[in-house]
Amino acid sequence: MPSNFSVWYNKLVDFNVESLFSKRREPGPPRTIFVNGPLPDDYYDHKHRIKKEHVYSSNQVITSKYTLITFIPRNLLEQFRRIANIFFLTIAILQFFSIFSTISPGVAILPLIIVIAITALKDGYEDIKRHQSDRSVNYSQVRVLKGGEYRNENVTAGKSKTFVRAIVPTFKRAGAGKKGRGDGNVEVLQHGAPPEGLRTDGAELAPVATEEHGLDYDDGEPVETGGVFHHHGASRKPHWKMSIWEDLRVGDIVKITDDEPLPADILICATSEDENVAYVETKNLDGETNLKSRSACPALTHLNSARACADKSNAFRVDCDRPEMNLYKLNAAVITPDGTKTAVDTNMVLLRGTVLRNTRWVIGVVLFTGYDTKIVLNSGATPSKRSRVERQMNPQVFINLLILAAMAVACGIADSLLEQHYFPLDAPWLYGDTQSDNNPKVNGVITWAYALITFQNIVPISLYISIEVVRTCQALFIYFDKEIYYEKTNQATLARSWNLSDDLGQIEYIFSDKTGTLTQNAMVFRQCTVGGRVYKGDEIGSDITAVGAIPEESHPADSKADVRTSSIASPAKDSSASTSTDATPDPLSAGAVKKAEHVLAHFHDSNLADDIAAAQQAVAGSVEDRHGHMLNGFWTVLALCHTALVSVDPGTGAIQYKAQSPDEAALVQAAADVGFVFRGRDREVLTLQTPFARAGGKYERYELLNILEFTSARKRMSVIIRKLDEDGEDDGKLYLLSKGADNVIMERLSKGQDALVATTEDHLAEFASEGLRTLTLAYKVVPEEQYQAWSKRYYEATVSLDNREDKIEAVSDEIEHDLSLLGATAIEDRLQDGVPETIADLKEAGIKVWVLTGDKLETAIAIGHSTNLISREDNIIIIRGGGEDHTPVYLQMVNAIEEFFPESGILQDENVGYDEGLVQEQQASGYPLRRVNTGASSLVGHNNGDRPGGFVLVIDGGALTHALADDTHRSLLLRLAMQCEGVICCRVSPLQKALVVKLVKDGIGTMTLAIGDGANDVSMIQAADVGVGISGEEGLQAVNSSDYAIAQFRFLKRLLLVHGHWSYARNGNMIVNFFYKNIISIGVLWWFQIYCAWSSQYVFDYTYILFWNTFWTIAPVIGIGLFDRIVDDHVLMALPELYAHSRRHEYFGTKLFIIYMLDGIVQSALIFFLILYAYRTTSSRSDGYDVYLYEFSTTMVISAVTAANLFNGLNTYVWTGWIFFAVFLGIVLVWGYTAVYSALSPSTILTLVYGNDHFLFESAYFWFCVLLAVTLSLLPRYVAKAYKLAFAPNDLDRARWLHKIDPTHDFSKDKHGGLVGVTISGSGVRKSRQARLSRYRPHLFHGSRTDMSTGMRSVNRGFDFATEENGVAMQRIQSHLSERHQAPPAAKQRRKPSSLMQSLTIRHTLRRKKHASHVSHSSDMNDEPPSLSPPHSPPPHDKS
Repeated sequence: MPSNFSVWYNKLVDFNVESLFSKRREPGPPRTIFVNGPLPDDYYDHKHRIKKEHVYSSNQVITSKYTLITFIPRNLLEQFRRIANIFFLTIAILQFFSIFSTISPGVAILPLIIVIAITALKDGYEDIKRHQSDRSVNYSQVRVLKGGEYRNENVTAGKSKTFVRAIVPTFKRAGAGKKGRGDGNVEVLQHGAPPEGLRTDGAELAPVATEEHGLDYDDGEPVETGGVFHHHGASRKPHWKMSIWEDLRVGDIVKITDDEPLPADILICATSEDENVAYVETKNLDGETNLKSRSACPALTHLNSARACADKSNAFRVDCDRPEMNLYKLNAAVITPDGTKTAVDTNMVLLRGTVLRNTRWVIGVVLFTGYDTKIVLNSGATPSKRSRVERQMNPQVFINLLILAAMAVACGIADSLLEQHYFPLDAPWLYGDTQSDNNPKVNGVITWAYALITFQNIVPISLYISIEVVRTCQALFIYFDKEIYYEKTNQATLARSWNLSDDLGQIEYIFSDKTGTLTQNAMVFRQCTVGGRVYKGDEIGSDITAVGAIPEESHPADSKADVRTSSIASPAKDSSASTSTDATPDPLSAGAVKKAEHVLAHFHDSNLADDIAAAQQAVAGSVEDRHGHMLNGFWTVLALCHTALVSVDPGTGAIQYKAQSPDEAALVQAAADVGFVFRGRDREVLTLQTPFARAGGKYERYELLNILEFTSARKRMSVIIRKLDEDGEDDGKLYLLSKGADNVIMERLSKGQDALVATTEDHLAEFASEGLRTLTLAYKVVPEEQYQAWSKRYYEATVSLDNREDKIEAVSDEIEHDLSLLGATAIEDRLQDGVPETIADLKEAGIKVWVLTGDKLETAIAIGHSTNLISREDNIIIIRGGGEDHTPVYLQMVNAIEEFFPESGILQDENVGYDEGLVQEQQASGYPLRRVNTGASSLVGHNNGDRPGGFVLVIDGGALTHALADDTHRSLLLRLAMQCEGVICCRVSPLQKALVVKLVKDGIGTMTLAIGDGANDVSMIQAADVGVGISGEEGLQAVNSSDYAIAQFRFLKRLLLVHGHWSYARNGNMIVNFFYKNIISIGVLWWFQIYCAWSSQYVFDYTYILFWNTFWTIAPVIGIGLFDRIVDDHVLMALPELYAHSRRHEYFGTKLFIIYMLDGIVQSALIFFLILYAYRTTSSRSDGYDVYLYEFSTTMVISAVTAANLFNGLNTYVWTGWIFFAVFLGIVLVWGYTAVYSALSPSTILTLVYGNDHFLFESAYFWFCVLLAVTLSLLPRYVAKAYKLAFAPNDLDRARWLHKIDPTHDFSKDKHGGLVGVTISGSGVRKSRQARLSRYRPHLFHGSRTDMSTGMRSVNRGFDFATEENGVAMQRIQSHLSERHQAPPAAKQRRKPSSLMQSLTIRHTLRRKKHASHVSHSSDMNDEPPSLSPPHSPPPHDKS
């Protein structure tokens, strides 16, 4: 049981200042928002004031800690958490009493004031930067509805007054305001997408918008001009006015345009897209890279203009539940005046932190603002972080205080006893001790208090000043380091918190976001295998980019163009039109393909082009012709099996694909680059251009019958299509096109494809080994009769009310069999520069890297492989959350421990709550670890877990919800995770990220670092000991909350391995040397008490004590903190394993503190007694008189200063000019001061040492004592260091020695333990034979993966595909298809030509052009056997 004292001490240490100044605001009650209508009477109290529960939070979000009012009290409380500061204040107060005064009380308290002031200025400067960041966010602009009859009656709380504006220069505010009121708003509008058109009475009007004085009119009416009151009159009309974010209120109607961030949680009323769908990028919120589709509330879709929104007849109210931090939960309803209630869910709401994409505009109502928004609810208050070194200093200071207290008590008791003994004997020095405040009984207490002042330097106040100065300089070293300066964005690495530099050297766990941190969220189609042949793409220059892949005729004038001419010229355009830049934005007439967003390069392969050309000219039945069938089928599946949309860039006239995920866009674009150009979708009609068309070209058209959606459970997506002839009639051929995971697709293949399957699996393994994301493609020809029967069953499943999803899955699985394998794709999710190397080196340094991402499990695993987080030999343990049919999470973790870590002893720990009987009962109830064989894919058997690599735990958000629910689950998860080399948490919310960080941080008391670049990473960054923000494309939210801001993830390596290692070694060494040098002076004073009746008198002149920490000994420790290098930076970068010395806290701790304290005590005893007894023998004076006190005590001072400075120098690792200067500065100063001070006569200054120089420097004792005392003091440490270097060197010693002997030595060759065999000798360096052998383990295996929820084991082949599951966009397509299948299919009818779906950004109708030649060259897929024929065969060739 802990003692009461330890409990009290822990409470004091853990005291949280934030709780006094920033209490967590509880989410408000359920709310009703009235739009365009008055508030009801019950919203007011009897004084007609709005009730508190109906006052909503403002949209102002503040991450700063202080205001001008709270700065002084809060900062003082934070600083007086240091025990030393409380002690210094007590000592300063004591000296205000004359009986204890040694110098002026004002001078006594001045050092404390300086320390407090310097620290406060530093904290204030850091917080001003936070205020500036907050202002940049809160002063962002958004369009808000104004004018007309519209008025927002909902009440919002006032904004917080930070008072920072009061100290900003007036001229700056004036300039900023002028810009914001004028051209600034117009500039913002100009960068938005074109304003929406207005449909009136079914007619589509041309989109007309007018912008005047920051106002946006979208009603198609001209702005009133002329007149004195022009602006005032115009503003009375309904319009959109630019307003700042912090002025946004609940109930405001806003208009968001393309690529703009969302300022609050907003209910969608209407959008610019068909069926009021909007696309939003949520990676800043949940980390997922694919776009999410959201739809407008059906009851509000008529609110599509400012005029409609301001119309009083369109009033409504929204009933909402209380603010909820769950990102995926929202309970609300829209109630119109007629009482109609429409349910609202998360698919109708755009959350703050997301960005509108591929949607020209959205009009919505603000539901939640500021601290009630989900993203802010998932973040925490700005913490006051203290470094580990500072926290460790508190116990050490406490130890010194206990020593001081013991010394003072000893002096007080001894003095009291001696006075009581000698006073009756009439001791002359006690004459007159008969007063009330001066007698033997009271003087003991006075001596005790006086001893506290005498020995106060045992806790040096200058230490804290020195630490602040050193850490500030270390922050500047980081800022000016060119190695971590990003020239592309002109950004240096910035230390936003200056007091955490030494924590960078002690990091044991790194928690990293994925998107934008490890990856660029940009895809490159790298390779593919088709029919057993691999196409690896042509590398152009040093990288695969669109620049080199563009044919010369495409855009010769622009080397940076990202538009590529498709491989077949558009048949709808003649040669004269093909070069026109004013082409109509028609997907059928577009002659070029532009890179999709987040797709870095076009795909081109010369071998593939040659094979397609050969197939075009091949004789039917030849090898080239058969491979051409495979090529045609493969690329047709990529071009048609997707949900991407087609848009046309009005500037270039080029097609650009808009997809929900970058990888889907990369697949469709790659097909277009090859020549299989997807030209658009008109509801259920797909248009495709292929390179196998005859000269002049033609489009193939397919009717989309069904989409079998991709889900994480199915791991595949299929479409069923019907081939249409030129006249729009079907030709009877039905095809199923599928893409998905290799094991899922291959187990559904028809028999007789073993050779192709084996070859493709080999290629997939090769792709996966390169860290590429794979997808396997297949197809089948579906007989009409089979489809008609299946379609009926599928329709019945879709309208079923019970177990609809299970029934749809079962019916879908029926038709997805007997497939023909086509090949597989390999896409690179482009990483940030240097990420794999950085993670590999961090792991080599002994740092465990955990990835916390909102992406799905397959994506997380794929990134784990590509980033080296999961090596080829590693084994993956998967823990999933799920429904009732899944193994419980606790049982999954128990099974994993029993199978893979049976000797760990985890289950015997009482904290994990393991109950063997209960576990056996659950297993008997139907939850055993099942061994599932999934068929065609190669599965790992009995040797799983015996791979040469370690284990990586992958756990999803659903499992984390259970695993973090109670102490038992948390303890078991933590112990399991500790056994693994790395952990990947996928599908996690921002709050779960913070909880995982706290689990490790608090569970094992380790040092943690969190790194991210988005708002969803803020809570994680704040929860970690050190937070690092990346200034990426996702804004500055993460940077604003971080302690360090870097531009690239790869900079983290140097930040930790060099600056962190250096800072921790410097600061730790500086602190223990600081305590050492002070204990020398205190020790000399203490030993003197034996000879002065324990009266707390000084042995030497007080000025030497006064200047001890300011002149004599301050420079060497500052030099250590600033200029010492444990080893050079290039060595630390080349040998990451050296970081282990820093990570294991070898440079600072209680053990090291005690060693240095004992060293100081021993040296003080040597100096005092050696000099004392030297001078107590024969007098050193030539005149025969005895020595004066200050004569030999000055010798002690000079010896102590010299010994302390040289000892500090002995503890440095590199002697530069600055170190030489620092070490000898104090020695020179004390000698010079002694000479000058001793020569000053009492008439000049009050002095007790006048003439001391005359006796001191002429004495042989002086020189002999200084030399002997200093030598004897330094000898033990010198001998110990020499012995360690010669007989017990560590890696750092070997590295320094190697660098000394051979400054050009390549340390990268010594990686992986290469320094172990280095022997240090006088003749140089020798390496043992083992050290010369390679330390690399062979990469012979692919890691296995075990899903603990199902027991499935498989080899990872890199499958991954990102898409939104059950999204609004997919529901819209399915609804179109279901309308046509509400009854059994009727007889075939001739289809009339219909327009293709309007493009995403330009509304235009696609019109087909008929050519007689098209009919004669149409392909007949029945020419090939159904089991081998791809969806479209190459055209037959004339054999004549």
